[in-house]
Amino acid sequence: MWNWLISSLATGATIFLYDGNPLYPEPLRFFELMEKHKISIFGTSAAYIHYLMGLNVKPAEKYDLSSLREISQTASTLSPEGFEYVYREIKQDLFFNSISGGTDINGCFAGAIPILPVYSGELQGRALAMKVESYSGKAESIEDEQAELICEAPSPSMPTHFWGDDDNMTKYKAAYFDHYKDIGKNVWRHGDYIVIHSDTGGITFWGRSDAVLKPSGVRIGTAEIYNVVEQLPEIADSLVIGQKYEGDIRIIMFVLLNEGYELTDDLKTKIRKTLREKTSPRHIPKLIFKTPPDAIPYTFSNKKVEIAVTKIIHGMAIANRGALRNPESLDFYEKMKEELK
Repeated sequence: MWNWLISSLATGATIFLYDGNPLYPEPLRFFELMEKHKISIFGTSAAYIHYLMGLNVKPAEKYDLSSLREISQTASTLSPEGFEYVYREIKQDLFFNSISGGTDINGCFAGAIPILPVYSGELQGRALAMKVESYSGKAESIEDEQAELICEAPSPSMPTHFWGDDDNMTKYKAAYFDHYKDIGKNVWRHGDYIVIHSDTGGITFWGRSDAVLKPSGVRIGTAEIYNVVEQLPEIADSLVIGQKYEGDIRIIMFVLLNEGYELTDDLKTKIRKTLREKTSPRHIPKLIFKTPPDAIPYTFSNKKVEIAVTKIIHGMAIANRGALRNPESLDFYEKMKEELK
């Protein structure tokens, strides 16, 4: 995002940055600033949009957003209901775009195409110069099914190597190129589950493939759960992992509650019932725990870190806590480890 912001200065744009709690002193603070400063492009996250949905607030009724032309959203995946909320409660005549890429590639694999329609839950298409496909387990390109995000050709901004790994490139190749090596494919595997839609050309992201949940062998993207649970007014944030247990995988959920709520049996029942109705019985967590504030781990680019928590719960070491925005969040899960045995 830093690169996007700095390069936008070359067009003569003015950058408006907000440093602080976006919900203080009240959840619509951003829209107050948009009205006051005539902001035309608003960059935000799925978590913020889902939070507003949970509160059932209607920014368009309270603020003059006539200057707002575009909303850009990234970091985590946004539910189809989130797209619809933006157009229904924020503004109808704007360009909403959801984008996805990576800090490592300094760009996007998929994102905004202003001349195409916007479909709920879909990024509009492949980014320029990105030969993106979705691969099955047999390394075959498929559509309309969840599969691995692959880039089949070099891209303009891909990294050349890792710091300290200049000569043999071992770590770099292992991170991105080794996954399909045994079947003769030398392609970039990014680690995201996606669906490429044959009818629209759009792409739906379902979360990290290395964090996918597999209860009873059924593959579930974590975003499928987050997109439902984080629309509940009681839930500020959440994290789900899969724990190996009695020969299977059980889903464990950690929730951060909004102020004024407690994790009662009634709330647990509501969470499970909502997931059953909007997803499937396989998505229902076996255990639900309340987390203290700031105990959901995030990277500096605002992505949830399920892998680190999964490793802790299974007694494995965490190699790089410095990659987290809030590394102290992992202390909570270290304490939970014994209880979850």
